Amino acid sequence: MSADPIQWFPGHMAKTRRLIQESLSDVDVVLELLDARIPASSRNPEIRKLTGAKPVLTLLTKTSLADPQKTAAWCDYMRRRGESPVPVDSITGEGIDRMGQAVRSLLAEKLQRYHDRGMEGRRLRAMMVGIPNVGKSSLINRLAGGRRAKVEDRPGVTMHKQWVSTDIGLSLLDMPGVLWPKFEDRRCGENLAMTGAIRDGVLDVEEIAMLLCVRLRELYPALFFERYRLDAQECAELDGYDLFETVGRRRGMLMSGGVINHRRTAEMLLDEFRGGKIGHITLEWPREEHHA
Repeated sequence: MSADPIQWFPGHMAKTRRLIQESLSDVDVVLELLDARIPASSRNPEIRKLTGAKPVLTLLTKTSLADPQKTAAWCDYMRRRGESPVPVDSITGEGIDRMGQAVRSLLAEKLQRYHDRGMEGRRLRAMMVGIPNVGKSSLINRLAGGRRAKVEDRPGVTMHKQWVSTDIGLSLLDMPGVLWPKFEDRRCGENLAMTGAIRDGVLDVEEIAMLLCVRLRELYPALFFERYRLDAQECAELDGYDLFETVGRRRGMLMSGGVINHRRTAEMLLDEFRGGKIGHITLEWPREEHHA
């Protein structure tokens, strides 16, 4: 990855922005989904500008893949900033039963007005927004009690807006995932690439995997060394390239002549990280300089 800011211009980004703005009048609340492994990096800074004064509920997704202590720290941090975060997970069902109540609490004044007008039965409508591959479709399917939205573990699957009824008193409007045009913070771009928010074909997956090795050694050395049977002392001072090659060698990712197959090693590392096989991992702590 170059030292320049990462550029990203998906063809549907402008269309998604228009869809969000045009659909705001159709909903009561916006559900902003953030990846619990990278809550700051997965927060599109343009979303709050696009949604304006519309109430927003923050959902931290994929919590079964994240470090639970860090998820709790992120929730505390967000509450101090006036948000009402709800950790959710489409696989384990964590937080699903809290979503409806959280939305009703956020919309208490509007619901009281509905009550005063004899409109208690009016179904609430929510727009789901977030970056690609943050788990919108999986969450919708969990809430709807079945497969209602197309789900694949790659970014950019949802390309059009779609309404879905749920069992928690909400009608959900699923929007395509949207990234912003430029990542000034290199670490933010790296986090998005490691978790799969940016298509692997756009960036160098081998370089991303090397960066991931260094990050895992820094943040979760015990999990990293155990998973790949690495010697902590031998690997302590290796640079990203040598550390990456050591992992490939331990996994037997060899070609003729004993050369490491970099592509296979990179794909294995990223797949195992994204699938939670290395452990419960969060790549960033909450910091005061992260802006909502």
